[in-house]
Amino acid sequence: MTGKNDEEAVDRNNEDEGCGSCIGGLIWVISMLLICCTFPFSLFVTVKQVQEYQRAVIFHLGRVKRGGAVGPGLFFIIPCMDTIQVVDLRTVSFDVPPQEILTKDSVTVAVDAVVYYKINNPLSAICNVTNAAQSTRLLAATSLRNTLGTKTLQDILADREDIAKTILGTLDSATDPWGIRVERVEVKDVRLPQQLQRAMAAEAEASRQARAKVIEAEGEQKASRALKEASDIISSSPAALQLRYLQTLS
Repeated sequence: MTGKNDEEAVDRNNEDEGCGSCIGGLIWVISMLLICCTFPFSLFVTVKQVQEYQRAVIFHLGRVKRGGAVGPGLFFIIPCMDTIQVVDLRTVSFDVPPQEILTKDSVTVAVDAVVYYKINNPLSAICNVTNAAQSTRLLAATSLRNTLGTKTLQDILADREDIAKTILGTLDSATDPWGIRVERVEVKDVRLPQQLQRAMAAEAEASRQARAKVIEAEGEQKASRALKEASDIISSSPAALQLRYLQTLS
């Protein structure tokens, strides 16, 4: 039964291909007649141009044309049969909106980032994903939340470069089937709640005051040690004591 079903499927595919070829040939003949009849005005719709930083993916009766993406420069299309989609190959940057993230130590922070990417395979960017730019934005926001959710607040504040590299690797591997290469990820800002900012500021102020008291105590200790040494020297020599007394009087 399976072999018979496969044979029937192959026969139907062959019939569909034969029918498509006949209709495609008819459309091609009609299109060429129209192009010839309206020449040279038909050049405005049959000759297309893409820039150095662009590539054009041509669909011939719904199928990708052989040879892959074309460009840069001029190329010829048949208006009734071919449709084109132009892809920009330049590096694109976008901001990841601030994400409210609960860290591993149960602190809520708002983190935003910037991502740089470019399309290195126009065919995959058109055929494998509906909207490559929007999909990359959504994936970047999700990767940022998932990565920072496993970090403590201290790790987020101290290891931004390592976090950015982790997000970069996750994005690059996920967007590879879409023909996109993520070039760089940077964590821009980490915003803490106001209550936590006040607590951290109070802790830092207390730490500075403690260091100041320690420095003051060390200074007094050194001064008392110097006074003790001076008193020992003066007490050991009556002449020195008399000279110190006369210096005080003067």
